Amino acid sequence: MDAELLELQKQFEFAQQAKSSVRLSDRNVVELVQKLQQLHIIDFDLLHTVSGKEYITPEQLRHEIEVEIKQRGRVSLIDLADITGVDLYHVEKQAQRIVSNDSLLMLINGEIITSFYWDTVAEEINERLQECSQIALAELAAQYQVGSELLVTVLEPRLGDLVKGRLEGGQLYTPAYVTRVNAMVRGAARGVTVPMNLSALWSSLQLLLQEMDGASGIAVDGSFFQSLFNALVKEGEILGSVRAGVHWTPTVFATAQKDSVDAFFSQNSFISYEALNKLGIPSAIQFLQARYPVGIPLVTIFVHSSMIDILDASVEDAIERGSWIDSLTVLPAAFTSQDALKILSLCPSIQVALKSNEVHIFGDSYVVTNGFVKNLFDSLDKESQTSGLSALFGTQAPDSLDTSIDSKDCKSLNSNPAESNETGIEIVSSKHTSEIGSKKKRGKSSGNAKTVAVENSPDNQESVPNKSKRNQKKGKATAAQVSDLKPGAKKNADKLNEGNINIFPEKLLIERINKLVPEFEEQGIGDQEIVLSSLAQHLRPLLLHSWQERRKAMFTDNAQRMKHLFDNLQKKLDESSLNMQLYEKALDLFEDDPSTSVLLHRHLLRSTATSIVDTLLLNLDMHNKLKNGVEVEESQNPESVSFSSAERLALAKRLPGSLSVKAFAVFEALEGKRVENFLASLRAMVEESGISLKKLDKKLERTLLHSYRKELMSQVAAETDPVALLPKVVSLIYIQVHSRALQAPGRAISVAVGRLKDKLDKSAHKILVDYHSATVSLLALISAGTGEEEDCSSDRILSKREQLESLMPALKGLVLGTSQP
Repeated sequence: MDAELLELQKQFEFAQQAKSSVRLSDRNVVELVQKLQQLHIIDFDLLHTVSGKEYITPEQLRHEIEVEIKQRGRVSLIDLADITGVDLYHVEKQAQRIVSNDSLLMLINGEIITSFYWDTVAEEINERLQECSQIALAELAAQYQVGSELLVTVLEPRLGDLVKGRLEGGQLYTPAYVTRVNAMVRGAARGVTVPMNLSALWSSLQLLLQEMDGASGIAVDGSFFQSLFNALVKEGEILGSVRAGVHWTPTVFATAQKDSVDAFFSQNSFISYEALNKLGIPSAIQFLQARYPVGIPLVTIFVHSSMIDILDASVEDAIERGSWIDSLTVLPAAFTSQDALKILSLCPSIQVALKSNEVHIFGDSYVVTNGFVKNLFDSLDKESQTSGLSALFGTQAPDSLDTSIDSKDCKSLNSNPAESNETGIEIVSSKHTSEIGSKKKRGKSSGNAKTVAVENSPDNQESVPNKSKRNQKKGKATAAQVSDLKPGAKKNADKLNEGNINIFPEKLLIERINKLVPEFEEQGIGDQEIVLSSLAQHLRPLLLHSWQERRKAMFTDNAQRMKHLFDNLQKKLDESSLNMQLYEKALDLFEDDPSTSVLLHRHLLRSTATSIVDTLLLNLDMHNKLKNGVEVEESQNPESVSFSSAERLALAKRLPGSLSVKAFAVFEALEGKRVENFLASLRAMVEESGISLKKLDKKLERTLLHSYRKELMSQVAAETDPVALLPKVVSLIYIQVHSRALQAPGRAISVAVGRLKDKLDKSAHKILVDYHSATVSLLALISAGTGEEEDCSSDRILSKREQLESLMPALKGLVLGTSQP
């Protein structure tokens, strides 16, 4: 067999050494190989080398790769591609197959690394670690050109075997170094006796290690200290508790905390949460509830249940006496008003009294019984009745207590007094509206006594002027408002409540309470923000209700007075306004003389108009006071009044709302130069107050002229003063000649006399002119009779007066003997 084998070897060698007579080119060989593959004679894969001159099978490639891995232990795929001369794609593909079939190999970052390579690396690291005591993983990763994560995964299984050390926080430490640092951690932790943040402790240990190791030392990570610390705590070598991983509380400190809390609570029966916070105890309420189950948590203090019994006894005594008590005077000084309120709510006597409405709690800590509140209310209510407005408003009491309801609101109420007794405001307003409505229906007019008598005669029953369209619309609106009583009354009741805001002000009530109960000030609780403010707020609605009831009764009493007041005012306004309109018509005769016209207008405004305004203001002010329950003296006589400009303004300001605005418009017209402007403003103000003014028609004018003429004739016949006779005679002549009632001042008499020249015969006019001249001379002498010439002037004055007296019969005869044209 061996001989045959040797023979075959010789033949094969000879065949190889024999030179072929035919040579194939590279291209022919490639084509031949492709043909053989097509014929499936070559039924396995062939790979081209990078040079393209060689073929290699995948099995051979894997074999060559495995050989390189075994020789080197760590080889790059790029190096394998260069060594085998095969494209990197095929090398990577075969390398993945090799690694997947061998668990001791790993393909990482384009490198194939064997397990024995890592063992060698671990041995090298161990040798270096034993020399340096500690090595940073980052340094090792840079040395071996691998990632830190990969290095950790490789070293962790070999720690304690090939690598004699401990891996912590990216550092490798020897057991001796770990023991050394562990001893430092144990000593530092045992030396801490108060709560401490462990991060600060580790920082101090790091500085200490750097000083010990010098420049060659590596900074130790805090997690290394923390892991050693946790192990020591678990083993019981250091005693304490860790909260949130970094807050360390030694057992000795916790014991001291509990002893301090126990001592204070057992001695005082309470402890504040602030005290526990100062001791470093978090979650104070939970801590105290767990330690003292019988305790009760308040807002800022934790108390023993016995504290409730002490307070309850004091409160019960105050309730029995019908007095008041400040719970803070019974409780320790550390209690706040909120704590007092909460502990009061836990007292049995307070719970029972609150259910039966026997007590009130003011200012969170003051317990006030109903009996005390009632006595205080009775005293304040009695004082408000006897002291008048000063008890309601203090030193500055307004004249009108309710300006929120004006005369327009009065118009909107029911005119039936029987349906308006629900509130005082409704009574007054309904009376007002009823009287106005009845006057409009009856068509009564008012003036002087003679005018009324003439007007009410059977011959003059048809002389009532018709209402204008404006008044008709107004009457319809008033009727619509009257038909809707209940909403109007409710609206006015709301306005009344709004008007009570400034009645019994809190500051005034506090002053009165301090005066009635001086114990409040003695205890230093006069601050409005504590009990007095709450007590005043509680008493104010009671006092308001009592005041409103009294006011309601007063309204009922004042209703008849208000009715009588408006009746009289209506009559006086009708009389005065008709006379004013009558006098105004005489002014048309002087429109061609502007200076005289202005003089006559101003005279009429200063005399008749001023009297009308004064009477109206006084009556409206009295009505407003009666409407708001203010006492009005019976002796106050509104018949004859005369106010200054300042007094009129003061009265106008006290009128409610828009009525005050209308009053100021009347004042402006009163200071003007035209009577018609004044009458327009007066009519607007009167209508705003709910009263109507009569308009002068032809029939009324004839009646008033007739009465005025008769009155002047009687005055002329009875007049004995020669100076006062002249204006009356001139006025009477103007009635006889022009049918106009002239009211002229002394400065306008000469013009008035001059305009009668064409209306009288020469003798009559001469008598009038001579009398006027003598009157002017007499007045000039009277005004000039002063000083040393007084005796001489008196003689001349007496002589001139005698001359006038001699002319008086002729002047009287001039008008008394002349019949009306």
